[in-house]
Amino acid sequence: MDSEILVALLGMLGSAIGAFSGFRLAVYRIGKLEEKVEKHNNVIQRTFILEEQMKVANHRIEDLERHEEQRRAK
Repeated sequence: MDSEILVALLGMLGSAIGAFSGFRLAVYRIGKLEEKVEKHNNVIQRTFILEEQMKVANHRIEDLERHEEQRRAK
């Protein structure tokens, strides 16, 4: 009977260690995933800013071209 209790306790201890290790691994992987998502979000934000800057630059180029055409037409 004592050996059955010992086996049960060792089984419970092994299960607890396995569950704790799995939990720590999950927390670690979630942390790494959060880092990747943050980097991705930064790239998206920077891309949006660059797109806005390109729109402004294109409008300025169009205005300059229009102004040059008007100057040449005179």
